[in-house]
Amino acid sequence: VVQRGEVFAFLGPNGAGKTTTVRMLGGLLQPSSGKAGVLGYDVSTDSGEIRRRIGVLTETPALYQGLTARQNLAFFAHLHGLDPSKAQSRIQHLLERFGLAKAADRRTGGYSRGMRQRLAIARAILHEPELLFLDEPTSGLDPEAALDVHEMIQALSGQAGRTIFLCTHNLDEAQRL
Repeated sequence: VVQRGEVFAFLGPNGAGKTTTVRMLGGLLQPSSGKAGVLGYDVSTDSGEIRRRIGVLTETPALYQGLTARQNLAFFAHLHGLDPSKAQSRIQHLLERFGLAKAADRRTGGYSRGMRQRLAIARAILHEPELLFLDEPTSGLDPEAALDVHEMIQALSGQAGRTIFLCTHNLDEAQRL
């Protein structure tokens, strides 16, 4: 049982099924057997409610490269049903918080991997989820960008009881976070 407000590391080598597990817990894949619950909801029957309450950062986050960071976040705010006026201030806050404000109106296709990762984290928390799944959040990042992501994760874990479910094959990263 993962407790509310904790950082939980889900460790395993590449190919062990960490991503598949996150997809099942996030309501994107139906389990073939067994039972699991997320935030008190059954993953087999309540996937829509689970998806409304969680944020997910995949190992290779998809962003619309022809759109700017601001446009990407606005699009996902609309998908989450955020009030447009609230969404604008939330987007600006996240762009500033993740060091993307100066590049907010540039197309993300020209962003570095670290910038794309920071934007993907901002997208994952845009709707202020109770639970955040992070799948290999520092994969392919240089040491400086990885340190930035670690600091962001630590800051996010301290906010209002938000739970972080970290999937990684990196034992050092898991212990640090």
